[in-house]
Formats: sequence, C-alpha cells, structure tokens
Amino acid sequence: MRVRTKFLEEGCILAQDITCMTNNPIMLKKTVVTRDLMEVLRAFLVPEVSVEKNLIDGKPFVPKEIIEEEQDTSLASTSFSAQYLNAVQTYKRIFKNLQAGSPLDLTKIREFLLPLLDKAMENSSEIFQLHHYSTKADYLYHHAVSVAILCGFIGKKLNLDKGDIVQVALAGCLCDIGMAKISQNILEKKTALTFMEFEEVRRHPEYGFNMIHKTGNTMVKDAVKIAILQHHERINGTGYPRGDKGPSLHLFSKIVAIADVYHAMTSERVYRKKHSPFKVLEMIMQDDFGKFDLQVINALMSGILNFSIGNRVKLSNGYNGEILFIDSNYPTRPLINILDTNEIIHLEKRRDLYIEEIY
Repeated sequence: MRVRTKFLEEGCILAQDITCMTNNPIMLKKTVVTRDLMEVLRAFLVPEVSVEKNLIDGKPFVPKEIIEEEQDTSLASTSFSAQYLNAVQTYKRIFKNLQAGSPLDLTKIREFLLPLLDKAMENSSEIFQLHHYSTKADYLYHHAVSVAILCGFIGKKLNLDKGDIVQVALAGCLCDIGMAKISQNILEKKTALTFMEFEEVRRHPEYGFNMIHKTGNTMVKDAVKIAILQHHERINGTGYPRGDKGPSLHLFSKIVAIADVYHAMTSERVYRKKHSPFKVLEMIMQDDFGKFDLQVINALMSGILNFSIGNRVKLSNGYNGEILFIDSNYPTRPLINILDTNEIIHLEKRRDLYIEEIY
C-alpha cells in the first residue's frame, strides 16, 4: 500500500525501491524503516512510499491515511512475508518463556514451522530475501526461523523425503535453542566478549542437545538432536564443541552448519555488516574451503539461480548494474550490465569486484 512519508512508523517494510529521480535507489525494497531512515526520506523530499501491510514485528501496519491500496501481483509472496514475520514473533515468545524457566514445547514449534515451510517451498525465490527482514535487535529469532527454511530448501534440493525435510528444518530452527540457557547480559552485550563469555556461548550446542533430549519427545528424530550438537562442527575438525569431523558428521549437521553460517553472514549484526548472498557463498567456497560439505554448498548455491536475469545489483565499486546472465559453473560471478555506462562486466574475469547488494 502507498502511504505518505509523514505517516510512516519505525518497523515499516518498504515494498518497492525508492529511486528519487535517479536510476540508483536511495533505499531498497524490503528495507526496514528506522527513525534515521525516515529523516533521510524527508531530506530527499520523498512524499510517499510503498510499504508492506505488516510491520517487522508481524503486527499489521495501520497508517492514518492510505493513498492507494496497490494491486497485489504477488499474493503468495506477500502472504509468505506476513507468515514469516508472525513465525519469528512466535519463536521469540517461546524463547523468552524458555529463558524464564518454562519447558520446551516442541508442538508449538511445529505448529508455526510446518505451514511456513510448505509456503516457503512454493516461494523458493523469497527464501533468499529473508535476510533483509533480520534486525540487530531480533536477530536471534529471525535466525532460527530463517535457518529452518534454508535447511528445508537444501533438504529438498538433496532429494530428501518429505519427512526428513521437516526434520532437518526442525533441526535448523532448534540449533540455537540452547542460547536460552546463556546469560541475557552475554546475549545482549554490544562489546567484545571476554574469553570466559565466549566459552560459555560455545556451550549452546550442548545446552540445546540436552534440552531436546530431556523432553523425551518422539516427534524429533535422533538426527535432529545430533545436528543441534554438531552444527558448529566442521568437516576438517576445526569446529566445536567436540572437534568432530568427516564421516562422524551427520548429513543433517552438515545442512544446518551451512544454513547457519549463510544466514548469519547475510544478516545485519551488532558487530558486523551484512553481505549479499553472492558474496557470502563465494566467501564460503574460498575462505572456508574444506570446512563444509561440497554437495550441501552446491544445493544452497542453486538458490542463487533464483535471482533471474534483470535483477539489479550494486557492485563493490559502487556501480549499479543488471544481471544479464548467470553461468551455472560460476553462479556467484554473473555477467553484469552497468546501468550508467552500458559497460558489460563479467565478474568471473574481474575478481577485484563482487556483488555487494541485490535490489
């Protein structure tokens, strides 16, 4: 819906890019509006904007005035966005209850996750836009739901049966549930952790494993518990908590590991800026080579092909361009048409450049 800029609220989500009389957007679709961004819009004299019907906390946005109820050309994806945001808030309530000492109710996790997972499989292109919704304040809750969906996507690409797709998604959603046993002061700390604090955070896989094990619930397979324990382990033995490696790692563990890292690196964090999906997958392939299962990486990488020809991107040199062609052999390094100059750049041959943002 289109609303006047003066009626925006913090937490609104932009439904369209804001270009402001230029080819280069000043704000991108799916940007979460903050107080500072509202000031930017006023400074650029933007009179009205298009926003989604739900705020970032999942609640409906009810402005004082609606200029236009825009024709919804992507009803399924809009519904998915609202469903996703509601799932994040549901997970947040469950997590807060755990912190207060309540037992873990796996039934409640399944109630919000399974319908969302079904919707995600129908809107796979939306899966690779989820990181835009993640906020610094609620990162932990967005992370759980997003990792679950990514695990389901990878599982489907690996031809797992429907039951195992659900189970690996549950493993992704629950992989950081042990964080509920970590001190709130540590979780909310904005400065560097001390050695002891860092070691405490590294115990969350064990805490999570014990929490699930104690429920005695048969709705999760042993593979889910193993994945929770092993999701920070690495194939080359450099992970934690036990330094498991190679054949000792379960397939579910390998799937959750890559989904966990991918979403973390594409999301805005208190101590680190986000990277584009293209850049993150390239970093995983190069900087973290040997740590992750190549088959699982390729399954996730196939999601890059969801970014179709014509998608606009921003390069690391600040230039804005359009994807002309994605070579399946080099999916993170497509052919780009620079908008201002019509120069064609093949990123496979320009290793000094990378895709910084996707519009």
